[in-house]
Amino acid sequence: MVRVPFALYTHFMPDMKEYIARTALEILKKGIPKKLTVTDIVEACNITRQTFYYHFSDIPEMFEWILSKKLDAVFMMASKNDIEEGIRIFFLASANSVQYIRKGVSSGYGEELERKLSNAVYAMFDRIVEKYGFYPDCTRRDLAVIRRYHCQAVMGLFREWTDNDMENLDYIVHIVYQILTGKIRI
Repeated sequence: MVRVPFALYTHFMPDMKEYIARTALEILKKGIPKKLTVTDIVEACNITRQTFYYHFSDIPEMFEWILSKKLDAVFMMASKNDIEEGIRIFFLASANSVQYIRKGVSSGYGEELERKLSNAVYAMFDRIVEKYGFYPDCTRRDLAVIRRYHCQAVMGLFREWTDNDMENLDYIVHIVYQILTGKIRI
């Protein structure tokens, strides 16, 4: 197979990072490898290893970048004043990613990917709490525990996410929203 130099790719495809990430997700979606490797990705992209490593230091960093981009997209799509809609969009994006996450977690990068997903969920709650001023009477120390609690609760939902949950997405989001805003005390 002939590899195309990086400079030519950047001319025709200015967002190589996005292309590499999207291709990696497609590989996972098809379920071809038991363990996703850089070799799988560069062959599918028809790029050199150097090109991959120019954009990402390793596969877990690539997944962290994907999660970060999804989180940014969620906040951009969500209405400025409708936190419940923002949570719904986040859950929808995450639920649609569950197939990739499960395949990634079953690969050799499992623990690291789960930790990165957990960090993304934590960051989402961090942004929500900061933007909407939830828990105004709590100390930073209290907030750290509350955020960890919410993060692990959401991670638990994602670990066991089913088709039935997808059908009840609006209900689940509403309950999470009520818990987050203190309308339901747990």
